[in-house]
Amino acid sequence: MAQSHNKAKIESLLEFVKVEGGTFTMGNDSIMWDGVKLAPEHEVELSTFYIQTTEVTQELWEAVMGKNPSYFKTSARNPVTHVDWKDCQRFIKKLNSITGKKYRLPTEAEWEYAARGGNMSRGYVYAGSDDLNKVAWHHYNSGLKTHPVGQLGANELGLYDMSGNAREWVWDAHKTYRRVRGGGAGDQSFDCSVSVSDFNYPNSRTPDTGFRTVRNQSN
Repeated sequence: MAQSHNKAKIESLLEFVKVEGGTFTMGNDSIMWDGVKLAPEHEVELSTFYIQTTEVTQELWEAVMGKNPSYFKTSARNPVTHVDWKDCQRFIKKLNSITGKKYRLPTEAEWEYAARGGNMSRGYVYAGSDDLNKVAWHHYNSGLKTHPVGQLGANELGLYDMSGNAREWVWDAHKTYRRVRGGGAGDQSFDCSVSVSDFNYPNSRTPDTGFRTVRNQSN
């Protein structure tokens, strides 16, 4: 009975948005460093998938894993942070075991497509607006700490905090690193752009890095 109740609670904390597949231009040729394009533009085609409307919260993490590793614990609705890429994999494995579903980290392309608004995109610099303060907790408005998810504006798909609040691990690797996207509560505007890609060691845990999950249309 306890396990059944835990499953029901966990599923009640999982909310997803359907992202219709399509083709988009990933990256931004104008992002340069010392004459080198940091995010060269290229066309990507994606199938339909589902992505969490918010970052994984501390409440959800604790319901699955039994403890809360986060640095800022002012609200159970804050994004879980202080988790490395391998921690995310352990969480997803246990989540899948409990729910019988097949959740995973988004690919970098899926993350960017969703952050841009998918096929409903209006071409904003940040996820949902050209005004960072409307959609993101960042270096200048966050008090350098994370906040409960979903408090600011959503993007075109109804996704929250894809810019700011917590940086988000994605599936993709970069040499010996793993990619992170979206910028966090301590980041400046550049890092919160939907087209900026960053990376970190897979065993790195920081106060404002978390994640969200996706699942395929077929499961």
